[in-house]
Amino acid sequence: MNSGSKGGRGERAFYNRCMSDTPRHFIQQIIDADIASGKWGVVGDPTVVRTRFPPEPNGFLHIGHTKAICLSYGLAREYDGAFNLRFDDTNPAMEEQAFVDSIKHDLLWLGANWHAPDDGGAHGGGLFYASDIFDKMYEWALLLVRHGKAYVCELSAAEVSERRGSPSKPATSPWRDRPTEESLRLIEEMRDGKHADGSMTLRAKIDLASPNFNLRDPVMYRILRKPHHNTGDTWCIYPMYDWAHGLEDSVEGITHSLCTLEFEDHRPLYDWYIRAINEALKVDGKPAIHHAQQIEFAKLKPTYVVLSKRNMRAMVEDGVVDGWDDPRFPTIAGIRRRGYTPEAIWAFNTSVGITKFNALHDITLLENALREDLNERAPRRMVVLDPLKVTITNWGEHGDAGRLEDLEAVNNPEDASAGKRTVKFGKTIYIEREDFMEDAPRKFFRLKPGGEVRLRYAYWITCHEVIKDGDGNIVELKCTYDPQTRGGDSPPPDAEGNVRKVKGTLHWVSADDCLDVEVRLFDRLFTVEEPGKATGNFLDDLNPDSLTVLTGCKAESSLQSALVDEPVWGDGIRRYQFERQGYFCVEQEGASLVFNRAVGLKDSWGKNAARG
Repeated sequence: MNSGSKGGRGERAFYNRCMSDTPRHFIQQIIDADIASGKWGVVGDPTVVRTRFPPEPNGFLHIGHTKAICLSYGLAREYDGAFNLRFDDTNPAMEEQAFVDSIKHDLLWLGANWHAPDDGGAHGGGLFYASDIFDKMYEWALLLVRHGKAYVCELSAAEVSERRGSPSKPATSPWRDRPTEESLRLIEEMRDGKHADGSMTLRAKIDLASPNFNLRDPVMYRILRKPHHNTGDTWCIYPMYDWAHGLEDSVEGITHSLCTLEFEDHRPLYDWYIRAINEALKVDGKPAIHHAQQIEFAKLKPTYVVLSKRNMRAMVEDGVVDGWDDPRFPTIAGIRRRGYTPEAIWAFNTSVGITKFNALHDITLLENALREDLNERAPRRMVVLDPLKVTITNWGEHGDAGRLEDLEAVNNPEDASAGKRTVKFGKTIYIEREDFMEDAPRKFFRLKPGGEVRLRYAYWITCHEVIKDGDGNIVELKCTYDPQTRGGDSPPPDAEGNVRKVKGTLHWVSADDCLDVEVRLFDRLFTVEEPGKATGNFLDDLNPDSLTVLTGCKAESSLQSALVDEPVWGDGIRRYQFERQGYFCVEQEGASLVFNRAVGLKDSWGKNAARG
């Protein structure tokens, strides 16, 4: 993994950069105790630690998933253990190969490499699919049926729900005492496709009166005739998540199965399935299977986003956003396209911490993490988004009015090794329209009639005349420049020793040496911290200004050469700071340059909230 502009940043350094000097959280403490006791192998051997990230490929990964990825991968790296990427592909009705491919891409972009050690990955990690062990799962299901721990039930899903009972009333099933031989025959017939979808299920025989409803004879298999992205039409029965989860962990030898808090009530079922299999295997005189430890932690819940897969899918299908990788969307693909870096995401998750308490996390923490990262690494360029023409009337009064002067500009004041670049200055330039005000208030320190400002890297200019069109719109400013202020430096004192001062510094672009570019200003997709909380419909809180497309923007010409000469960032995305504007990345290269805004230089949302 190398997402830096200079290269050479390996995966371990990438992890350590974000995770060093952080307090040890409760999961690290559990693992430390396990290693000290030798729970998973030799006492004191940390390399036995094996974690996994188990997404269902039913959509693109989103920012909420990054906490689980960073946690599981980070722990494997910390202990020199193993990290697996495992697709929990047990529901073909919602899963697609395109989602599998996107998830792989996202993990590698984040630096969570599941490959074997010789490929630069974690110790002994790998890529796994639940569907690869469907045969084993089915054999273990038959084992439980033979030992009276599972049975075939002919209740429909609606009937199971009706008979679920209440905390004081047990659930019921008329098929619970079905003879073992009959259940064995029926599960084989289900497997062979002899029964209709939804007509039968295989259920675990646990406790219909359990206060934990997950233990009230949960469904293990259902009949579903849907082609599977990995197994095709081989299967017409598919395992439920709770049945498959622990078995997948067992086959892969996972030691610490890390889940978010909503799975805490599922842990007794996770453990029951493994214990039931091992009890049956013991009776049959066979060795036990591996039993991982499930540990729960609080999920990542940023403000101003919707992370429900169902709602996200609806927004994609209904055209609310332009696909899963829309830069306004909180998918990893979306925020990557917007210009976010892996380092910013890791730093955000580090700042949030690992706890057992669910809470909202201010999205500003993520935005600030990106600002901090890009401030250190992003090259600077000047781009005028809403150009206003400025003519320097005294340019060339002692020589060629058409000449362009080379001026020196710093590429990154935070990084001296980034060097400098040349920008052209001449008789005609562009400044931001908002940087001029004809009837300016007293504390307006940008350009105004009779006012003087500093041009970044260039000269001081004074406005003397405002040119308007027939509709009264300002189309041009006539200014003079002070030749003694080259490079933006202060002029020498006058004969009486008076020092001239200006408070405003503007960015600009030469009209004779610039590029026309398109700039897309992306903002938060929603206007409130918890979309839908007030009205019950998250779509009521959509931000109508989440995307503004600006054409005819003027960029310094060095941006064109930068796309050729500057080394590309490790993830292939070129990022820049547009001075006084924010951080941007290249969306499209070639004859037509397009840039996406990742984040502004400052938090405008916080300011607006303070004003409101």
